[in-house]
Formats: sequence, C-alpha cells, structure tokens
Amino acid sequence: MPSWKLVSGLCLTFFGSLVALVGVSYAMVGVPNENTAAQSQNNVYYWADGKQMVATGTGVNRQNVGIAQIPEAMQNAVISAENKSFYSDPGVDFKGIARALVNMAQGGETQGGSTITQQFVKNTYLSQDQTLTRKFKEMFISIKVGTKVSKPLILQGYLNTSYFGRGAYGIQAAAQTYYGVDAKDLTPSQCAVLAALLKGATYYDPAGNPDIDPAASQKANYQRSHDRWAWILEEMHKDQHLTDAEYQTAIKRYPMPQGRKAIKGMTGQISYLADTAKKYVLAHSNITETQFDQGGFQIYTTFQKDKVNALTTAVEKVQKARLDPKNREKDKYVQFGAASVVPNDGAIVALYGGAGYENNHFTNNADTSGVPVGSTWKPFVLAAAMEYGTYKTSPEGVSPLSKYNGDDNLKVRNEDGTFVLNKDNSVFHQRNESGYPWGYITLRKAMEQSINTPFVQLGWDVGMSKVRDVAQASGILRESMLQGLNPSFALGTSTPSAIRMADAYATFAASGKHADPYSVTEVKQDGQDLQGFGKPKVSTAMPEDIANNVTDTLENVIQNGTGTNAKALGRTAAGKTGTTDSNKSAWFVGYTQQLATSVAMFRENPKDAELLSMNGTAGVASIHGGDIPTSVWTEYMKSALKGKNDPGFPDAAKVGEIADESGAPSPTPTISITPSETPTETPTVTPSETFTSPSPTATETCQFAFNCSTDGGDTGSTSGTTSSPTATESTGEGNTRGNQNGGNLFGGSTG
Repeated sequence: MPSWKLVSGLCLTFFGSLVALVGVSYAMVGVPNENTAAQSQNNVYYWADGKQMVATGTGVNRQNVGIAQIPEAMQNAVISAENKSFYSDPGVDFKGIARALVNMAQGGETQGGSTITQQFVKNTYLSQDQTLTRKFKEMFISIKVGTKVSKPLILQGYLNTSYFGRGAYGIQAAAQTYYGVDAKDLTPSQCAVLAALLKGATYYDPAGNPDIDPAASQKANYQRSHDRWAWILEEMHKDQHLTDAEYQTAIKRYPMPQGRKAIKGMTGQISYLADTAKKYVLAHSNITETQFDQGGFQIYTTFQKDKVNALTTAVEKVQKARLDPKNREKDKYVQFGAASVVPNDGAIVALYGGAGYENNHFTNNADTSGVPVGSTWKPFVLAAAMEYGTYKTSPEGVSPLSKYNGDDNLKVRNEDGTFVLNKDNSVFHQRNESGYPWGYITLRKAMEQSINTPFVQLGWDVGMSKVRDVAQASGILRESMLQGLNPSFALGTSTPSAIRMADAYATFAASGKHADPYSVTEVKQDGQDLQGFGKPKVSTAMPEDIANNVTDTLENVIQNGTGTNAKALGRTAAGKTGTTDSNKSAWFVGYTQQLATSVAMFRENPKDAELLSMNGTAGVASIHGGDIPTSVWTEYMKSALKGKNDPGFPDAAKVGEIADESGAPSPTPTISITPSETPTETPTVTPSETFTSPSPTATETCQFAFNCSTDGGDTGSTSGTTSSPTATESTGEGNTRGNQNGGNLFGGSTG
C-alpha cells in the first residue's frame, strides 16, 4: 500500500499540473479577430451577361447599434431568458461546459447552456461547429473577454451579432424585419417575442417555416412563440425587470409580428431567381447554408434579363386579359409557374415563380413539385413504346401509326387478356374527357386530340416502369413521379417542376440529347473561383429517331390538335397540352430547336396549399392546357425568339412497326378502277380515304359529319352540325372542340 505522503504528493502534482495547463492554455489563447459572421458581407448575383442582378445577404440586413439604442427591456429579456447571472458571472458557465463536454465525449447530442458572453464569443470570433476543440477555445476566450470587455459592450455585441431569422442579423435588423420599427422603439412585449427567436428562428417565427409545409409550421411555430413569449415576460417580472403594471400591459396581448417581406432588391422575379441559384450552389458544393448566408459570394447565373422580363410580361398580360379576381370568385388564388431551358445545354434562361416576395408569395412556382402535369406526360409513353415496344413486339418498337381504341370508358387489359382491377377488385375503367366514339385511331391522332384511353392501354402494354425510365432519362426527377405505377401513371399524375418539364422536353428538341438544368455558371469567394460549377455533361437519353418522331407527333398537336393556339407563334414548334382531373391544373410545354418552355396554371388555397378546381375560372366551364397556358407560352416565345431564325426540326425517320391493339379492324382493301371503266363508275378510293368506324383513320383527316373547328381545348369532344363535310373540312385539320366532362376512376389525369 502506498503511503499517505505518496498519495498526497501525486494528487498535488496532478492538480498543480492541471492548474499549470489551464494557466498556459489561458495565456496562449488570444482573442482572435472578428470572424466572417461578425463581418457579414453581401452575396452578389449576376445576369448571364455579367451585369449585376442584385446584392443580398446578411450585409444587406444588418446594422450595428450602440447599447444606448437597445431598449432596457430587450437587454433584460435576453438576460432573464438566457443568462440570469450575466452581470455577476466570469463569462463562463463551468457546469454547463462540463455537461456539454461529457455529453459530446459520450457521443450524445450537442448541448447549449452557454452564457451570453460565450454566445457573443462564438458569434464574433469562432465557427458554429460543436466540437471539443471549439468548446475549449470558447471557454478560454470567454474568460479573457469577460475580464477585458465591459458587460454592456458584451451585451451590445451579442445583440448585434445574433441571428433572429428571416435573414436578420442583429437587433436593429430584427426590429425592422418583424415590427417595422427601430430597435429603440420596441415595446417590452415585442422584445419578449424577439428574445424567443434566439432559441431558434426556424421553430419560433410565428410566420412559419417557408421551406416546409407553410400551414402546419405556422400553427406550430405560433404556439411555440406564444408560450415562450409569455414565459420570458413572467421571468422578467420575477427578476424585477418589469413592474406589476408593466407586466400586465405587456402580457395583455401577444404582439403578432408582421408577415414576411422581401429584402431590399428581392422583389418581382429576382427573389425566385436568387432562390433557384442559391439552391443550385448549395447542391453542387460543400458550402453550408449558414456559410452562404454569411455572404461574400459572387454568383454568376444563366438567367437572361430580357427573357425573364418577357416571361413576366406574358403572364401578366394574359392574367389581365382573362382573369378578374375582384369580381369572379373562381379567379382568386390562380397561380402560374413557368421555366425556359436551352436544348442540348440545360441553361435555365428564364423562369416565373409567382407574384413576388413583396406580395407574400414565397413559394417558387417554377421550382416546386405538387402540381400534376396531366397529358403533357403522354409523349414519354409514346417515346417508351417507340423505343422498347410492347410485350407483343419487343424488342421491336411501336410505330406512332399503330391503332388503339380511343372510345370512352374502356377496360384496360393485362398481357394475359384479363382486366386490370381496382384495389377493391372491381374492374378498372379509363375515361376520356368526352364520350365521343373515336373507335380505333392511330397513336398520332390520339396525341393530337389528347385522348386518354389509347395511352393508358399503350403504357400498360409497354410497361409503366419503362415509361418511368424514359421520363427519368429525359430529365424528370424520380422522386417527383407517382410511385405506384398504376394505369393513371400514363396520364400525368406525377408532379415534376416547371423547370424539369421544360428540361425534359428540351431532350426531344435536341434529338434525344439531355443535359441537366443548371442556373449557375461560376461562383467566386474573395475573388477565387470555387470548383463544381461547370456545365452539366450532355448524354444520350433516347435514340435520335425516337426523339425526332416524338417531335413530329407534337408538331401535329400544334398544327391540327389541342395546341393550335400556339400556331400564332408563326414558326416551327412542337408541344403538348395537359389538363388534370377535376381541372386542378393546366399545362402547356412546347419547344423549338432553340428553346423549350413550360407553363403551369393552377389554383391553390393559401391556407393549406391544397389545389382547387379551375372549373368556372376565367368565366368558362373549364380551363384547358390549350387555352390560357398556351397563350402565355406563345406570348413569351414570340418575344424570346424575336429576330432568331427558324431552323425547323430534323426529319423523322420511320421507326417501329405498326402494331395495332387487339381487336383493331383490318384495313379495307383498295378498290381499283380500270381505264376501260366509264367516268360514271365508282371513283377510285384509296385505303386512306376509307374508314371502318365513325372515327378518323391513319391519315387523320376529318371526313365525317361533324364540325372540324377547334378552340384549343385539351381533349376533344364532338360538337357541331350533322351535315356532310365541306371541302375545307376534309383537308386534314381533324380538330374538335375541347370540353372537360370526364374523369379517371384511378384518380389520375383526364387529358
């Protein structure tokens, strides 16, 4: 057994060494210069031509103030809530540090418990990392700061460097952001709300978190903010920072902060452009959001100012002409989202994200999912059929001249001939928008008139997984697609963003070549280029002939089908309309070789972000993709392509084999006439002039007893006279008036 002298000596040596170590560490650790968080700078965004778009960031929304300009109520609110012993402690909370060190050493979650001095040191001199090294530095620097800097100056520095949310650093910016007043004019009740934000603005801002479900987060955040506000006022009263009368006045009513508003310069579409570019930077670098928000970055974007302005003008022009929300209830809450992408490159040159942050619209409609794309999805079904074929033709692809049944309310068949069933084992029926008996028509004709039944059966024959793969290769994100791959998948129940839809159609425009959409070309920090912002690589998404045949089919949609309003562009173009179940959204996505653009229109309840029906919007029974969205697209493309040449599209070589759906009638034999026959005999009739059902044939001419005019509706329902067609009605137009009156029993798109 060691003697008591040895044990005592060892203990004294250990504690002496520990004291010496602490003393040496204290002496060696100096107070460093202020870090970038305390010296926050602007982030500067540039247009594609190199001119400055906007300067924003913490430097725009931070203004230091002296302790005399910070009301005593604000000083006392943070002391009562964060550090009651602030004026008497040495600058550190040794018990709190010990708890944090033990917890981190054991691999547990990081803990707070820091004094105001420690938080000031962390904000001003150190990084925000929760590490043992940083904790030790924080402790020693805090002790030194506590001995060299007066308490009022420490409190001033803390309130000038703390983050209050909504981009506001410091109490002056917070006062303006949340209450529209200078810090010196804050009431005790308002001070308690702002002090609550220091616990975490993401959870205590009563306006909610714009990055998640707005309605749900708003309710939860308000309750958290209200509870902590009341607690802070009670603590201030207990600590005798508020008299009885002051406390009763302050607690009487929760001072609701004003709603979010745009930061200086972040108005109109600028807010959405900067938002898109910021997301791109964070996704393609190791920069954290905290680092980015501290500023000092120069972001060079792909956005072209003239095209952004043209897209905004197009939306506003059509809105003004067609919508009247003051006098029509169904015109309220109508929104647009749009994007324009360069084919074979991926550059996003323009987007429309909404009415602007200044109008309390913080969701970027061009870069958000949640709006079903409807029949604009059908080209992916056709492309998959031409590339992979069906179970009957594989590996040979299917020709767009193959015939499928276009009648309404059809049962969808499995490969073995059995019918597809609903979850309750009832037979699934697919509906069209109208009950017109099209009979067996070509896939080209079905695309032209956006008829549902052929594409649901075609997609089922090809395999919905192959449709999904083609869409993904073209640029659609997997997570935005319906996961169940039921029959309705062929009709656009997926919800990709406007940016992704424009990019996917750009793949058709580029003859099958795809590049991911990008919005940033270069990022600099302190004058140095950061890595990771080169152009995305171009890859082959589908064979050239497949893409060109899709384009040829979509050219016909504009020339003779549901997209005829786009003919006003006056140049070669291809595109597809889309309208969804219950008329909750309408799309038009179209392109030339130079530019692909998507336009989405929808109504959304601002309280819960739920899509509303557009039946009755604009004073019409229903909104179709060929109507208002196509008008916006055409207005924009006219301006965006002004002065550009019209290169047209490459010729579409024949692909696939004609593989009619089971049950399709055989072609009627040709009736020939010999020269010896007299002119009074029956004239020659070619197969293209015959028809075996009251529906159009493969030549897609309109040789029947109904009116062939169109209003650009998404899918066709028959209307007009029953007289014989005139010569002008049989020239291949083949159009019928659109009329939404159908549905999809699987809950999907209707056209």
